[in-house]
Amino acid sequence: MEPSDPSPEDLQRKLYFLVEQLQNMAGTLPPKYQMRLPYELLSGLANCLLNDTIFEIVKGLMEIQHVTEKHLFQQRLQLINQQKIELQEAMENYVTDEDKLTARIALEAKHREELKQTDMKLVMQLDKKVTDQQSILEKAGVPGFFETNNPTDIQVQMRLCDFIIRVSKMEIPS
Repeated sequence: MEPSDPSPEDLQRKLYFLVEQLQNMAGTLPPKYQMRLPYELLSGLANCLLNDTIFEIVKGLMEIQHVTEKHLFQQRLQLINQQKIELQEAMENYVTDEDKLTARIALEAKHREELKQTDMKLVMQLDKKVTDQQSILEKAGVPGFFETNNPTDIQVQMRLCDFIIRVSKMEIPS
């Protein structure tokens, strides 16, 4: 055994600490989520967190998520700006107020539909990102993670990710 390897006692102490922290965090959640986080799940998660690799995976996934969200938000803003320009240019082509109003109504309806379609595509991209994250964490052996589009299961998984991030910032006894 190398000097840097933790002893079984150290690992046990760290595991108890992690389980206690996870139980405390779970205890602050609304009851509908608490009941989906039994001791066995939290204990399995604590055991999994003895390996720092899981912290790195979750941090990496969060960074990718933030970059993706920013990118998608920029795409949406770009469309909105293009639509404003299109509306301004269209208004310059009409002389009478009646023609301007008719054109504005038609163009705004078209823009609403375009924005709705774009938003649907963006949501689908975010949903795909969530599925990818679920799959990665499931393959990494993190308890509580599996591919699902059930909103409650996703909320529980988001809370588990939050727990992992919070634990990663703690001073864990060795």
